[in-house]
Amino acid sequence: MDQIKLYIEYVAKGLEAVGVVIIACGALIAISRFLISQLKFKNHLYTRLRRELGKAILLGLEVLVAADIIATVVTEPTLKRVFTLGVIVLIRTFLSISLQVEIEGKFPWQSKKIEAEPYSN
Repeated sequence: MDQIKLYIEYVAKGLEAVGVVIIACGALIAISRFLISQLKFKNHLYTRLRRELGKAILLGLEVLVAADIIATVVTEPTLKRVFTLGVIVLIRTFLSISLQVEIEGKFPWQSKKIEAEPYSN
């Protein structure tokens, strides 16, 4: 049983590393694309940069949440550890939803972006 816990810890640590790499590589790719487009086209593609950065962070956060959940399987299920995991998952979930709203302009449970209706008399 101790051997299985050790492998699960390795999986959790590996997923944490993958999550960090996703965020770092995604940020580097988004920034390099932004800089190249600035040199080529001379127009400001700030919204594209924000969208690409947000997608990289969002994907990385999802992987980090999975790593946290897997890591709790091997720890002793004390109330403090469960509470800590709950807080971490809540914070990361809030960040994920906030990023998704920024990227897509809608909440995840909405079917399409809500447009403001024009004012009519």
